[in-house]
Amino acid sequence: METTGQPESAQSITEQPTNAPSAFRAILLPIKDLQNAKQRLAGVLIPDERFGLAQAMLADTIRALCGVQHAQKTFVITNYAPAIEAAAKHGWEILHEQQQISESFSVDFASSLCAERGVTALLRLPLDLPLIQPCDIDELLATECSAPATVIVPSRDGTGTNAILRTPPALFPSHFGPNSFAKHCSEAERAGAKLIVRRNERLEMDVDDESDLCALLRYDLTHTSTGKWLEESGVAARFKIRAAAV
Repeated sequence: METTGQPESAQSITEQPTNAPSAFRAILLPIKDLQNAKQRLAGVLIPDERFGLAQAMLADTIRALCGVQHAQKTFVITNYAPAIEAAAKHGWEILHEQQQISESFSVDFASSLCAERGVTALLRLPLDLPLIQPCDIDELLATECSAPATVIVPSRDGTGTNAILRTPPALFPSHFGPNSFAKHCSEAERAGAKLIVRRNERLEMDVDDESDLCALLRYDLTHTSTGKWLEESGVAARFKIRAAAV
């Protein structure tokens, strides 16, 4: 396993396969219905706040994707109408789902489709990375690794999987959820794949629970949609009061 880091630490499709270059690297963004997002924050955020936070983080992820230089294509797998509209606006390919069984199911289904279309390496990104920058994505896509190989960025606590690039795209099954990082590393070993672990604090900073939200509020969020929403909604002020009372 290679570990590197940075100082800053039954579904349907809309388009037909196209001719692809010999090295075809693409991005996959799975998007679920945001009305049901961030359930682990139910103890500290009301439903409208969880929805607003998820929308803001998705906006920051989309902003970063628009600046990426090293992806030949971006795929979005979803059945969520606003996500379909956003993907169409940016010219991304939409993989329509009839229903969303789980993120792992969605990613694996999409990965197989992408492989059939000639994609040689596929980078799955989550939708809730408020600090993400285009350079973070480009550095993962530019990683030198011959198939079979995988590049993984763990979550902030080291147990989850925040970004994963697989070459070929359907190299092994996905296991998003608790302890997914260890599960994906084990799958890579079983597949005989080279495993590269990258540490990047912006890519590791997703927001799943209260501790994540508290950690996020320590960053400068001035130029992010998430930061704007946190201030305008009053959530940032509320959490600062909670922190001061502890």
